[in-house]
Amino acid sequence: MEHDPKTVKQYNCSDRTSFAYVSARDRWPVILHQAFDDVFRTNKDNTDQAVVQEGKKIIEQMLKLKYELQHDRVMTPLEEDGEEDIKHYNVELTQLGNPKWFEAPWLFAECYLYRRINTFFTKTEHWKSYDIFARQKSSTFRSSLPAVLELATRYRSLFSDKSALHDPSHTLEQRAEAEKLLFIEFFEICLWGNATDLSLLTSLTYEELQKLQGSDARKASEKNILVNDLSKAYDVLKAAEAKGGERRIDIVLDNAGFELYVDLILAGYLLETGLATTVVLHPKSLPWFVSDVLVEDFGSLLSALADPASFFNTADDDAEAKEKVALSEEQVEVLKFLFSNFAGHHGEGGLVIRPNRFWTTADSYWRLPFTAPDLFEDLKQSELVVFKGDLNYRKLTADCAWDPTTKFEDAIGALGGKSGMRTLALRTCKADVVVGLEEGKDEELKAGTVERRWGWSGKYAVVQFWDGKAE
Repeated sequence: MEHDPKTVKQYNCSDRTSFAYVSARDRWPVILHQAFDDVFRTNKDNTDQAVVQEGKKIIEQMLKLKYELQHDRVMTPLEEDGEEDIKHYNVELTQLGNPKWFEAPWLFAECYLYRRINTFFTKTEHWKSYDIFARQKSSTFRSSLPAVLELATRYRSLFSDKSALHDPSHTLEQRAEAEKLLFIEFFEICLWGNATDLSLLTSLTYEELQKLQGSDARKASEKNILVNDLSKAYDVLKAAEAKGGERRIDIVLDNAGFELYVDLILAGYLLETGLATTVVLHPKSLPWFVSDVLVEDFGSLLSALADPASFFNTADDDAEAKEKVALSEEQVEVLKFLFSNFAGHHGEGGLVIRPNRFWTTADSYWRLPFTAPDLFEDLKQSELVVFKGDLNYRKLTADCAWDPTTKFEDAIGALGGKSGMRTLALRTCKADVVVGLEEGKDEELKAGTVERRWGWSGKYAVVQFWDGKAE
């Protein structure tokens, strides 16, 4: 806590004008209910009594946790499960004065919630590696088929002799402009990819989900990018490309399913065009914030692309997904092309998957150089570190109630200044914290209200860059 901002307070679950209160009151009980329902569904089909008994205990623990949360009980220390981060959580809990749920900082409380759920599984014999959110991730990816196919076709077109990058009828200036436009397009696709954040969209229908994806939706959303620093990031990467040598780009991931698919599309684009020689992807180490990427999610996604006919024709338990889809030969071919492309980059070492337990601590990234110095030094070797999604943005800015006109480089603490690290935040706004806005923009969007409700829905976004390597 000693490295946190000293002059600006973090958002707290007690603040009824913030999304922190709404999240703790309304979202978390729903997420817990869905979690123990998932365990129940898995348990009822199991014939191994040892597994069943452990499953029943997990359900009891989740029900108890839900009761404590909804009745604003004191947050209890996490039980030891052999991982070092447990002590870190419990020390901070003590430093916070052992608060009740609705007295705690939102960022800490939300991370604590998922870490505590995880202990229910890690302390068992048969459920240790079980992902309670896997069903939801898989179902949502199936529901994203139209956008999956659109992006697969768009990506493969990059390899065409007539693509904007290779068409011999284009001048060098036209190709350069096309390359920059493609860069912006692929990053904006990546930006809006987390419209499928499962921890927020808990009741979206299949039809509503499809409307959130695809090119028409992206074009309609361009006006809602309140700050867009992609050109600055592009210039930095082009300068690095001109120098030659190894060029690494890191992506700190957010959601699995369709968003992970989009992230792999982006990684493939960066490698194919030479803007990067290596792309390092940073997933989570435990089930986290419902839909966040685990290492295992890569294998699941690649398996789906390797045999798309089987995956997309498999009906989920959810009623919305019962209808089967018949893929054409051409659609199967383009998805298998993606599988070969992604698997090839991974096999050749261009696409690297690198988890770290730091990403599932409650630490803001103000603490990164001090609590995870090895990770920080590693990230400094990258040409650009891309932080995806809302939680990463909250951690970058310490989830504080900054004045919205605060400069991004000031709000990211130790990663600002001459940190030696280049930071790019791709964030659709789903929480109160926001910085880098023009004077008066926040007031305009609030439209006379006290709450910053415009920042809760994911309708607006910011793309913010800071060059900590600049001379």
